[in-house]
Amino acid sequence: MAGVYGSRLPSSAACASSSSASSSLHRVLYLLTLLLLALAAFAFSLQWRGELNDPATINRLAGDNSKLPGTSPTNSHSPSTLDCSDPLGRSAFPAFPYRSDWKYRIAQAHPKICITTSTAGGLDQILPWLFYHQVIGVTNFFLFVEGKAASVNVSAVLSSIPGVKLVFRTKELEEQQAKSRIWNETWLSSFFFRPCNYELFVKQSLNMEMAIIMAREAGMDWIIHLDTDELLHPAGVGEYSLRRLLADVDKDVDTVIFPNYESAIERDDITDPFTQVSMFKKNYDHVTKESYFGLYKEATRGNPNYFLTYGNGKSAARVQEHLRPNGAHRWHNYMKNPKEIKFEEAAVLHFTYTKFSDLTSRRDRCGCKPTKEDVKRCFMLDFDRAAFIIASTASEEEMRNWYKDRVVWTDKDLNLKLMRKGLLTRIYVPSVIIQGLRESNVFANALAAAGKPSQQQPSASVSHPPKKSNLTSRSQFQGESDATARRLLTIEAFEELALPPLPPPSFDDERFL
Repeated sequence: MAGVYGSRLPSSAACASSSSASSSLHRVLYLLTLLLLALAAFAFSLQWRGELNDPATINRLAGDNSKLPGTSPTNSHSPSTLDCSDPLGRSAFPAFPYRSDWKYRIAQAHPKICITTSTAGGLDQILPWLFYHQVIGVTNFFLFVEGKAASVNVSAVLSSIPGVKLVFRTKELEEQQAKSRIWNETWLSSFFFRPCNYELFVKQSLNMEMAIIMAREAGMDWIIHLDTDELLHPAGVGEYSLRRLLADVDKDVDTVIFPNYESAIERDDITDPFTQVSMFKKNYDHVTKESYFGLYKEATRGNPNYFLTYGNGKSAARVQEHLRPNGAHRWHNYMKNPKEIKFEEAAVLHFTYTKFSDLTSRRDRCGCKPTKEDVKRCFMLDFDRAAFIIASTASEEEMRNWYKDRVVWTDKDLNLKLMRKGLLTRIYVPSVIIQGLRESNVFANALAAAGKPSQQQPSASVSHPPKKSNLTSRSQFQGESDATARRLLTIEAFEELALPPLPPPSFDDERFL
């Protein structure tokens, strides 16, 4: 018997051990279940309180009333009445990740960012540019308008968009800008009283000076000067947000540089550059020196420089005391040398000569003679000079052939080679955003929201000046006396000359060798 009982003892112990393990497993599973339920309840409570940053959830649950301008569902305007070829019309491209009634919190934006520009363009160019930058975080726009941009119909639409301030170029405005302290200083003087691009450069600088005053009055944190053929590309942060990009900049930094990428079009019939162009040539600052100079000739393709036009990018500046423009590409300060950094990934996308008509439009804006000597008076960059001469002297067919040879990237093998080496890149996000805005009827609704232009709206020839508080009066820009201003001019450290549009580095540029 003893032997029998003895043989059963191990079996009983095993059963007890198995029962204990099963009980422990049940307890663990029970605790895990409770934990998951608790986390789900916590996430639900955060969502109910509106603390999740999903735009659709915020608006559905928190009832946020701030919205993308022109997207009201009560708007009765039908986009079907628009021409299908109109780049502002509705597209069937289903790329935008939000509904047409997507809203976002622009009022609580921080930091507050403004863009200033000088433009004579139409709505087909300005609206996509403007709403794209609103999506990535720009809160205010100071538009200095003339020509088509100042016409009754265009200005009525632009002035109806929240956050947009129009400044019309009038005789009164020019008289006020004639009183600017800039004319008594030397940093911009080499550009004075010269035609075409030089005249535009001075005008942009005077407008930027005014925009600084307007930015301070509006409580802006950052100001950026940007042309309407440029889109900011806020790469380098977890979300595609200019606001996040600038919020992460150290507090002691005064200005930040966006190196520019230049459009590389692949056909000669582009009509809507922002959505039809996805290939860009990268800036020298964002590629290796070996790749840049090793493939310089192949990337240049017979043109004067690596880029067709400028290569020194654009910059953003903190809005602060004594801020001044330093030409259209940079900012400076009257009282100190600003601390400046350069973004390693973010860039400004420059859509230059993307349409064949850009050749003749540049020609029509300038009255220079099409000779090698005379174009030097009018244009700062070699390609602009060559393009002006071709557009002024060649036939339509000759211009088309020249454009295909110098501007259009048709060699797919070369494109792939330069892409593998990092000189060319594909960027689709701006196109997706603008296509999405169009699909959401944002542009069509902006047109409808303006309604029928009033007879009192300014026109290109008769327009009103901005409020007096926004003008470049001597009392605003010269808080100190003329004697103090002259004293500042003698301080060499603060007398940095205006930075013009510069070509990218070349083989003979000693700064980069």
